[in-house]
Amino acid sequence: MSESTRSGAGTALAVASERFLRHLAIERGLSQNTLAAYRRDLDSYLGFLSERDLAEPSAITADDVAAFAHSLRVDPERPLAASSVARMLSTVRGLHTFFVDESLVSDDVAHKVAIPKQTMRLPKAITIEQMSSVLASFAGDDVVSLRNTALLELLYATGARVSEVTALNVDDMIDGDVVRLLGKGNKQRIVPVGSFAQAAIEKYLVRSRPVLSAKGTATPALFLGARGARLSRQNVWLIIQSAAERVNLGLDISPHTFRHSFATHLLSGGADVRVVQELLGHSSVATTQIYTLVTADTLRDMYTTAHPRAR
Repeated sequence: MSESTRSGAGTALAVASERFLRHLAIERGLSQNTLAAYRRDLDSYLGFLSERDLAEPSAITADDVAAFAHSLRVDPERPLAASSVARMLSTVRGLHTFFVDESLVSDDVAHKVAIPKQTMRLPKAITIEQMSSVLASFAGDDVVSLRNTALLELLYATGARVSEVTALNVDDMIDGDVVRLLGKGNKQRIVPVGSFAQAAIEKYLVRSRPVLSAKGTATPALFLGARGARLSRQNVWLIIQSAAERVNLGLDISPHTFRHSFATHLLSGGADVRVVQELLGHSSVATTQIYTLVTADTLRDMYTTAHPRAR
């Protein structure tokens, strides 16, 4: 905990907050990184309440919550982006909802706190032509090129998150044409694998992975690094950056670029948004529908360029 909240360690408020974090971990299956973000937000909130000598959930009022929200927006020593303020206030609202659910308090004093609206950022995708050049960037039959090509092809073929791909084991490739992915909240989904990715992965498994595996201890991991251990997320980032440089793409791309491009290209090709939702592992179709805005913008640009009376 931060210095401001250590003084309140062991108070009813601190204990209840720890219960809230355990609830998130067990009931919602959040990742360690997400839980760490929640803890940082709670540290800030509990530190603020400690300065007001508040140590019980029942002692907190709506005015206290409003004062904390105000402090986030005006603190000159710690200017926060709207997205950070929104995240922290969302954590605070979740905490107070938990207090009510656990009968620690009778009223939710945080339900009226306003969360700032964020400017919607459209996901960045690259064109099909650009993606094709990136996927072909590691031409060659050497061990590393075969692995890198298989990795990139699978990222684009499935729209998987980088954490999902690095967590894959060989047995998660089912009959070669589908893959079993473990997403957020430990939710499992089955995603088809296209023919290009199938061929690249087969080459990698036959001619590359055994060589890499011999350099380390036995591991079921699908993608291996130079020392035979499971490929890390940082390794994947570096491979993608290298691919972009090899083809002089002129753009900064990341594993999420592959995910965005996967969804955008599917919708542009006529795929139903609910099918794309299932493939991406989104819990709500509203999350997937942001990609329809991207394709609509593309159609609008093409229309403006091509139609003689559009301009």
